[in-house]
Amino acid sequence: METEVRVKKGELIDRALRRLKKKLDKEGTLKELRNRRHYEKPSEIKRREAKQHRH
Repeated sequence: METEVRVKKGELIDRALRRLKKKLDKEGTLKELRNRRHYEKPSEIKRREAKQHRH
């Protein structure tokens, strides 16, 4: 999965970065990356998902 944002002519880098962050957030890429930072045992995954469904 590759996310791409093209910088328009004369566009500030800050604005292009903001667009990239919004796009990543919309796709859920950053959330998934944070979740994969550390290994999570299958039992922990089930426990976390059950807790999310209760609330």
